[in-house]
Amino acid sequence: PREVQARIPAGVADGQKIRLRGRGGPGRHGGPAGDLIVECRVQPHHLFGRSGDDLTVRLPVTFAEAALGGDVDVPTLDGPRVTLRLKPGTASGSRHRVRGKGIQTAKHTGDLIVTVDVQVPTQLTPEQRAAVEAFAAATTVSPRKDMEG
Repeated sequence: PREVQARIPAGVADGQKIRLRGRGGPGRHGGPAGDLIVECRVQPHHLFGRSGDDLTVRLPVTFAEAALGGDVDVPTLDGPRVTLRLKPGTASGSRHRVRGKGIQTAKHTGDLIVTVDVQVPTQLTPEQRAAVEAFAAATTVSPRKDMEG
């Protein structure tokens, strides 16, 4: 056994193999040394997922941000946050692409795919409850109108 140093390229994927030519065991009958194959294991990130060279992240937003629209800050892997502009009426589960903020490889850089998760509060203050009840009273169109027989 010996320690060998290897350059790991940017954007390496979990399970990807890297060949180190001539760094393996000695060849038979005095022949050249074989190749060393290094299998990379990439630890999962607590916030970001990966789809090819694209990063994925789930972004919790409030009902008001989704209904009214607005600018929200989105974390990136390399540090500074980016601003994502939500349109009024943004649906929970909608996906938004931030170009060039994904995995950077030797060939190109992927994108950041942001999935919006509208958070529904589980506990309301009396003022919040009154506001939601006023909203419900002002709602005239049923979201289930196409299901009615």
